[in-house]
Amino acid sequence: MLKAATVLLRRDLRLAARQGVDSVMALAFFVIAVVLFPFGVGPEPAVLSCIAAGVIWVAALLASMLSLERLFQADADDGTLTLLALTATPLEIVAAAKVAAHWLTTGLPLIVVSPLLGVLLHLESHVYLSLLAALALGTPTISLVGGVGAALILGARRGSVLLSLLVLPMVVPVLIFGVAAVDAAQGGYPVFPALSALLGFLLAALVLTPWAAAAALRQFLGE
Repeated sequence: MLKAATVLLRRDLRLAARQGVDSVMALAFFVIAVVLFPFGVGPEPAVLSCIAAGVIWVAALLASMLSLERLFQADADDGTLTLLALTATPLEIVAAAKVAAHWLTTGLPLIVVSPLLGVLLHLESHVYLSLLAALALGTPTISLVGGVGAALILGARRGSVLLSLLVLPMVVPVLIFGVAAVDAAQGGYPVFPALSALLGFLLAALVLTPWAAAAALRQFLGE
């Protein structure tokens, strides 16, 4: 199973590297969304520092959502998904590999860029480690939950709107605790409780979402 997951992951990473549009768009959206805030609320460092955590997290969440709609859609359109379902590889492994590829090509670049945007928003330097830790725990959860939503909307009209309605309410706790971790670091309070909650969400998503996504894929394929 591990070998099959590795093969699928490499395949999706190669496809993402060749096409690359979704990843670039997500990263560009993330940067532009954060850069616009100083123009909207003013250049006052105290104000920007106060809202920095919320701005970065909301922008990261929305940027991660941009490419989720096509997570399974391309393979469903060209028949690859049907062929994968006929192989010995469980659909749970297929779903997990595609979600991992989505995070590596979308979530990870957002994490790498976030400290630079933190500088723009006058985020205090000692908070960066907490920001990176929170994003590293939170963004995979967003991808995992988003994978379930992407599987559920296969074949649906106006899938992007439906996907947002399905996924955004479910990832609100991740957003809340992600911002709370950064705010706690800024205020000099322990960040462990918020990071522990994010870790709990991630572990629960790792266990549950591949099965849920696989069930939705089987429903789409008529199995």
